[in-house]
Amino acid sequence: MRRTTVIRTGLSALLLLGTWAAAGLAPAAAAPSPTAEAPASAGLLTAMQKDLGLTESQAKARLAAEKTATAVESKAKHVAGASYGGSWFNPDSGTLTVTVTSAQKADAVRATGATVRLVEHSARQLDAAKERIDELSAPAGVSSWHVDPKANRVVVNVVAAQKNDNDVRDFLDRARQAGPVTVKETAQAPQTFAAGTVGGDPYYTGNVRCSIGFSVHGGFVTAGHCGQAGASVSGWDGSYIGNFQGSSFPDNDYAWVNVGSGWWTVPVVLGWGSVSDQLVRGSNEAPIGASICRSGSTTHWRCGNLLAKNETVNYSQGAVHQMTKTSVCAEGGDSGGSFISGDQAQGVTSGGWGNCSGGGETWYQPINEILGRYGLTLHTA
Repeated sequence: MRRTTVIRTGLSALLLLGTWAAAGLAPAAAAPSPTAEAPASAGLLTAMQKDLGLTESQAKARLAAEKTATAVESKAKHVAGASYGGSWFNPDSGTLTVTVTSAQKADAVRATGATVRLVEHSARQLDAAKERIDELSAPAGVSSWHVDPKANRVVVNVVAAQKNDNDVRDFLDRARQAGPVTVKETAQAPQTFAAGTVGGDPYYTGNVRCSIGFSVHGGFVTAGHCGQAGASVSGWDGSYIGNFQGSSFPDNDYAWVNVGSGWWTVPVVLGWGSVSDQLVRGSNEAPIGASICRSGSTTHWRCGNLLAKNETVNYSQGAVHQMTKTSVCAEGGDSGGSFISGDQAQGVTSGGWGNCSGGGETWYQPINEILGRYGLTLHTA
């Protein structure tokens, strides 16, 4: 019998939704006052030390710097206006770099606390180039593509073993006509992280097991490839939870499920014993380069770095747009689960390549897009 099943025994009326489908552990401790600064849990610091190779003091300093960078990024983007070229967090220096196309904007952006770099292309120009590439039909050998603010170009990732394929080369030729493009190689093609039914694990639809992402008022959000609208959802104990109220995949990879039949929602992401269960306090978007952690019903709690935003991922089922790429590993059954930075919800796990033994990369669908699409409100502490 799995550890989670033992803990859950007798708690079917107290299930916690929004916790990576491990809906059933005891509620987290009461939240501190909204005005109080919530300290990082010992478990979170331990996970960052293990997965990111940091000391405890380095982990604390990084979390503080990332919180500052998130606030600076919003201000700097507003000040830069149309000259904004993108931004990223530098974990070595603890600073946020913002690129601009106009030297006249540099001082004003620098005044927000950011480091400034002049570039040729604005974020709007690069996004437009990426949108033109999105309209192309990509072969299986093309893994994904995204705007890279550091390179100031659109990066197209190609599976190394298929880089000389005629269809891949033709796609790259057409992509270069769309705008400034650079090509990188990746080890494997991406795939979603759904899994067949495994007894004792969190939520199911048909013969698919996935993970709950975040609680919203009235239900929870998860990955779209886990189920179609109308599909029935059951919990770890086989009891009925609700139904998929909306689902989109491919093109997007998000869905939401209503909650009823004695289940209710709480603003918690499960730590699986690796860290304390994490309270969710908002959904401020972390910058590129920030640390980020993931919780899922198969590989539990894992951490890594945020690598890229607005990436188009070319799954075998079709392309999915506006994804965020991370260095966090994942495996089958982790689909739909929570990506969180500090106490801020970031998105739901979609797919990736590799595993948690040999490493890999994982993409998530940003949470704020899901909330806006379905008119949902995140359940926060």
